[in-house]
Amino acid sequence: MSITKNEIKLIKSLVRKKFRHQEQLFVVEGIKGIREFLDSDYILYQLFSTEAIFDAETILISPKELQMISGLKSPNTAVAIFKIPSAKIETTKPLILALDDVRDPGNLGTIIRLCDWFGIEHLVCSLETVDCYNPKVVQATMGSLTRVQVDYTDLENYLKESTQDIYGTFMDGSNIYSEPLPKAGVIVMGNEANGISSKIESLVTKKIGIPRFGNIKATESLNVATATAIVLSAFKGS
Repeated sequence: MSITKNEIKLIKSLVRKKFRHQEQLFVVEGIKGIREFLDSDYILYQLFSTEAIFDAETILISPKELQMISGLKSPNTAVAIFKIPSAKIETTKPLILALDDVRDPGNLGTIIRLCDWFGIEHLVCSLETVDCYNPKVVQATMGSLTRVQVDYTDLENYLKESTQDIYGTFMDGSNIYSEPLPKAGVIVMGNEANGISSKIESLVTKKIGIPRFGNIKATESLNVATATAIVLSAFKGS
């Protein structure tokens, strides 16, 4: 058995958000990542591998064919296609993280891993936030996408309908280390360059900030993924 031209065309098309949403499919690469998804509730569509090492129906291909369909510079044994699950927006989780226009795939992938680490089960993203099924995001999550529910919605409307306190991160916010932090609520993290937008800021009920201890003023802000790690650690450790 070998890979067909149509299958190659499909896999290559899934690099683009338009075709991922059209086909409701996304790509996972590498043995560890694929096994994480196979062991989850995600539904496998097709699996291509240079070795028969998975407990799932596999199309065996040559290393050359793997190179043709891989998005990595150094392909890692296998490429799988999984179905994108149906969205199900929730508001009942005790602590929810929300992203306002986070654009970098690496940042989103790291934030999903942080949610997994700190036990945040639900991540709500604005419609402008990078797609969590972007291949670079999937790769960066290292399998954590299988354990964190990620949903996209009109964030302004979502926050307006929320009955929980809404915490936003700002440079002039109250010191996160001296503020009493709850076990429930919505934490909003903003765009890499512009922070939280004005329309979302107006819905924030409590502004918090990470104090700077260094004397060098040239560092204007933290990377959003780094800031998320500090904020989640503070909330979970309070």
